[in-house]
Amino acid sequence: MWYHKPVINEELLQSLPNLKIVASSGVGIDHLDLNLLSSYGVKVSNTPFVVSTDTADLGMALMLASSRRLVEGYQMAVSPDTDYFPADWLGAEVSGATLGIVGMGTIGYKVAERAKAFEMKVLYHNRNQRNKEEESAVGAIYCKKIDDLLQQSDFVLLSVNLTPQTHKMIGKRELELMKPTATLINISRGLVVDQDALVEALLNKVIKAAALDVTYPEPLPRDHPLLKLKNVIITPHIGSATKKTRRLMMENMVESIEAGLAGLPVPNEVF
Repeated sequence: MWYHKPVINEELLQSLPNLKIVASSGVGIDHLDLNLLSSYGVKVSNTPFVVSTDTADLGMALMLASSRRLVEGYQMAVSPDTDYFPADWLGAEVSGATLGIVGMGTIGYKVAERAKAFEMKVLYHNRNQRNKEEESAVGAIYCKKIDDLLQQSDFVLLSVNLTPQTHKMIGKRELELMKPTATLINISRGLVVDQDALVEALLNKVIKAAALDVTYPEPLPRDHPLLKLKNVIITPHIGSATKKTRRLMMENMVESIEAGLAGLPVPNEVF
């Protein structure tokens, strides 16, 4: 499967009685009905580890681009109407700021490693607290309650899997807990954020800005209000989109398929 296609439903499974494995690209498996696949005896694999470095890089890129207003700055620099650069056109600091990471898995932890180089204070919220050695290595502080993270962070970065528990986990209440100077960064799944609440928060200056690699749907309708806001950066779901990583993803999928067909243990099997 690539970009969640083809759709795996009961009709397809019934038409493929010899199907042994579905190899899905990327980390997320929210597009798959694991119980249905298991009932047909079909195994599932994904490619969770090869995408983490590039996705963490993109998370930092979105943070920097949003804070320093790079898209707006580019538009000003190349506009035929620009006669001068205003001295009061300012961005926000990343170095020394507080970053709150929601979801400290492989990707979230790699973001924390990068944030350390920027001398950021790193807070994180996760289902499980990481061990002290891992926390110490990146200077991360665990927030058992997400509210504590939201209230303290200058940047809130979402790096969670989409599950029933994380579906629209950032809504009106959560956005209102954030600082009015804060930026929301989403590199996970669009449905982790209530987009209607986000639009309202951005319009009413409840938060300062948003930088999104994911939305729902993808792409957004061309008249969607998020596309009209200057304090929003949207990229086309490119967290893993480098030549090297996409090739490694495909190689991982091939390895899983070959193992599944040979009856061997499947690398990166999803249970």
